[in-house]
Amino acid sequence: MNSKESGMKKRLFGGLCVLALAGCAVGPDYVRPAVASADQFKEAKGWQPASPADQIAKGAWWKVFNDPDLDRLEDQLNAANLTIAQAEAQYRQSSALLQEAQAGFLPTVGLSASETHARSGGSSDGSSTVSTAYNAALSASWEIDLWGQVRRGVEAGQAKAASSLASLENARLSAQAQLAIAYFQLYVADSQKRSLDDSVAAYQQQLTITQNRYAAGVAGQADVAQAQSQLQSIQVQAMDKGLQRDQLEHAIAVLIGQTPSSFSLGERQTAPRVPATPVGVPSDLLERRPDVAAAERLVAEANAQIGVARAAWFPQLTLGASGGYRSGSLANWITLPNRVWSVGPTLAATLFDGGLRSGQNAAAVASYDQSVATYRQTVLTAFQDVEDNLAATRILAQEADMQHQAVLAARQSADITLNQYKAGTAGMLSVVQANATWQASVRSEFDILNSRLTAAVGLIKALGGGYQAPGGEVATAH
Repeated sequence: MNSKESGMKKRLFGGLCVLALAGCAVGPDYVRPAVASADQFKEAKGWQPASPADQIAKGAWWKVFNDPDLDRLEDQLNAANLTIAQAEAQYRQSSALLQEAQAGFLPTVGLSASETHARSGGSSDGSSTVSTAYNAALSASWEIDLWGQVRRGVEAGQAKAASSLASLENARLSAQAQLAIAYFQLYVADSQKRSLDDSVAAYQQQLTITQNRYAAGVAGQADVAQAQSQLQSIQVQAMDKGLQRDQLEHAIAVLIGQTPSSFSLGERQTAPRVPATPVGVPSDLLERRPDVAAAERLVAEANAQIGVARAAWFPQLTLGASGGYRSGSLANWITLPNRVWSVGPTLAATLFDGGLRSGQNAAAVASYDQSVATYRQTVLTAFQDVEDNLAATRILAQEADMQHQAVLAARQSADITLNQYKAGTAGMLSVVQANATWQASVRSEFDILNSRLTAAVGLIKALGGGYQAPGGEVATAH
């Protein structure tokens, strides 16, 4: 290659590089869509303000319930839950696709070597000749990102990967919450089963008393039938709680990645405490909740895809270069006289596509509008989740106090009615009704406890995970 050719190549390459660096990225630059918000939650009156740690992991939020068995199960879930494993694989896939998009910034380089044999004819005597050619070449091509198609593609890939990461965190938080709720429901089922078993023993004694009174001629056959019916009814309820417990145990096994047959959890004896949860302000949800973060990143991805679609309207400039050796003899193949090279740009543009690019652009804009609406709906739903669980936390705490008093009163009424029956001043029907009221009150008390625990977990999940108030103390409701 002479100096003139070398200088021409350098000028051409330098000019294309300047053109590439000066290229613009078509399509709109991303701006986070505006969403509805407020200064404070409607149901948060009386709560101390929280200090959310937006930039750190949410951590083991379930430890606020102070239950070692729950801590152990949550650790197993984090290690073996298959829903989390699926989300983690989707995140790795998004990261790989981002790497694929980033490869567009760099040239593609290839190496080839070949030996070819060709037969040619056409001589007057009908003979033919066979020729051999040896080729070795190093080639490179680079599509200049004049209009930002690669840059917008990378931007979309980065947003998609971030969305997948947020979706992974949301899957983890949701699975952790499901496990905590199932675990607390199991405690409630065990507690209700113990209460029903105690009632079975008490009702068996009442049946014995009634049978003795019938034998003594001071009670009728109807009293015996009523006492026996109530005993059998409570026995059926106790069996049903056993079924509910087994199903909850099976659900916990699946959540921690085990088969139901290989997992068992002993009877829950210790009542979990209902913690107070710091609330913060509505704007915190935009940073804390992983589902909100995932939806917002999908908006950014859709915005970048508009730029990718619009870049298709412009011509594509590709710089190609190749160099190597070509010879008909293997002996002097790799020698200077047999060197060959080529370099030059290629400009390509689509003149007519039947509306393909117009449709792609319209689809990208529609996808963006859809993602914006989804993001705004996700934010509104997040606000609703917090308000709902705040209201449930406050009202259920009041209900629990009132229901406990109702249980005490119902138990006292049942005892008094039984004594009256023994004294002959009340009938068995009154005893049955008093017992039924007492049992219904006990079930309601446990149902309220279950709802309170579910609301506590739901509030933590709605807030995007656990955090602490200033100074590390847990915020409380006054």
